[in-house]
Amino acid sequence: MFTGIIEEIGTIRKVRSSGQSMQLTIEAVNVLTDVRLGDSIAVNGTCLTVTSFTSNQFTADVMPETFRLTSLHNASTGTPVNLERALSADSRLGGHFVSGHVDGTAIVQQCQHIENSLVMYLSLPPGGFMYVIPKGSIALDGTSLTIFDVTDEMISISLIPHTQETTVLTQRKPGDRVNVEFDMLAKYTHKMLQPHTSSSKKPLTEEFLERNGFL
Repeated sequence: MFTGIIEEIGTIRKVRSSGQSMQLTIEAVNVLTDVRLGDSIAVNGTCLTVTSFTSNQFTADVMPETFRLTSLHNASTGTPVNLERALSADSRLGGHFVSGHVDGTAIVQQCQHIENSLVMYLSLPPGGFMYVIPKGSIALDGTSLTIFDVTDEMISISLIPHTQETTVLTQRKPGDRVNVEFDMLAKYTHKMLQPHTSSSKKPLTEEFLERNGFL
């Protein structure tokens, strides 16, 4: 579990690809201060397991499912990445609960500087709009963000100066893909409101909502 508060920007130093899997070696500082084998580190929002490490690098494997769903398959030597260690029991929850299980990739459509903010407009992967609302939470490349607005075709988010300085999001340009993880609460709520079995075709009714404590 993570918070979406990026601890540092690391740099990919080695990529070893094999079909639809890969091994990444990433240079870092802060996230390695207390690292142990088997620890989880979010790399651009993707939860990866540390398989080896030195004082300034760690290695992690990317499995086929992660390769397919995330932007990590585009990783190359020199690519900067957002890094965050897993949440500890005594940590402050400054962002929101982020699992590190990426739902897909969003595509940057437009970037616009307004005063001291950077506003980004993004289209979402199929089915994504059911999980977003204005002022709701979303994780983009592992960064906890508040959704500024939602239209029929895209969402917009506004990056404050601190986020611009401490994450890789300011390097994204129109056409780029970013890893997206929708708010966990939104996904569970949507699941609860679905019919109990895949074969059931019963519509959502007021009686169902009352029986399950929503009314």
